[in-house]
Amino acid sequence: MQIDLSVKELTRKFGEFTAVDRVSFNVESGKFFSILGPSGCGKTTLLRMIAGFYEPTSGAIEIRGQDMAGVEPNRRPVNLVFQHLALFPMMDVKENIAFGLKRRGEKGPAVYKKVNDLLERVGLPEQANKKISQLSGGQKQRVAIARCLILEPAVLLLDEPLGALDLKLREHMKVELKKLQVQVGTTFVYITHDQSEAMVMSDYVAVMNSGHFEQLDTPQTLYNNPQSSFVAQFVGDNNQFIGILHRDENGSHYVITDDKRKYLVRESGLSDGERVEMYIRPEAVIIKPDAGKANFNTVKVLVKAILFDGANSRLLVVLDGSDKELIVSLPQNRQFDYIKSGDSIEIGWDIKSAVCFRESGVKAYDEL
Repeated sequence: MQIDLSVKELTRKFGEFTAVDRVSFNVESGKFFSILGPSGCGKTTLLRMIAGFYEPTSGAIEIRGQDMAGVEPNRRPVNLVFQHLALFPMMDVKENIAFGLKRRGEKGPAVYKKVNDLLERVGLPEQANKKISQLSGGQKQRVAIARCLILEPAVLLLDEPLGALDLKLREHMKVELKKLQVQVGTTFVYITHDQSEAMVMSDYVAVMNSGHFEQLDTPQTLYNNPQSSFVAQFVGDNNQFIGILHRDENGSHYVITDDKRKYLVRESGLSDGERVEMYIRPEAVIIKPDAGKANFNTVKVLVKAILFDGANSRLLVVLDGSDKELIVSLPQNRQFDYIKSGDSIEIGWDIKSAVCFRESGVKAYDEL
């Protein structure tokens, strides 16, 4: 498989501050690759180095095997789509898309043949003669992407392009953008702080934190097998417990939390006596589990609130005799419709559903 983008030990410093710290990765041709992380983690700096707007402090960038050292942004085989699309309001759709070709010196009917072909591919053939002000937000997004694709870049860079859209349109555009990428076959490198965008659209996702990659994997593996506390917190929702890991005479592992509760856990490779963070996803928690099930944790909780959100409805519960809050997913078969705020119920989870990491103290999100 051809490698369209290769980043090797890339570092960028601003004075004493290291924004990107020895990042390495490859992106195969035709893949949708996302870099996911919170604000300030270095992802936009990384993208701007690939585009040529920042010089790396050290490391190398290769695009289709060509070293980009010293190559100006306008001479790199990449194009960049910003969050604020910067379309030309005085031009119609076809002129916006043709702009780059004309700047490159192309003229005549061949330009508009390319434009019309691309308009078909992005699903906008009827919009060619419309002004930008006549388009919907999603249509503007596709025009901005088409304007970049017309130049046939090896890699299309996208810097949070859905960030300015309203929630409903953003949800729609996640699917449309993935369909578009598959259809045109161009390699996409996508920057976002929105985990849902990255997980829905990407073939591979790199989770970035404090200038480095915590984990690079498929969305499924990131979700099901996070390799660090940060990834467990940042990708999807999780309930967190903190305590000390122990091992009994039978070889079973368990965590004694700071509130003196005992939870069985699977083998994690951590040492007996270590302080750990344990994570359980809301959908892994079972309401009213079968009594006496082996390798299973059960606890009594008080229902604090029902968080209704259609198919994503959940319970907010607190552990019996504690103020420790947990989130529990509500199954969609309506079997628990009778549960109401103030009820006392039992919940549980299989030990295979929990993951443990050495205590890091790292928070993926700032607390309010």
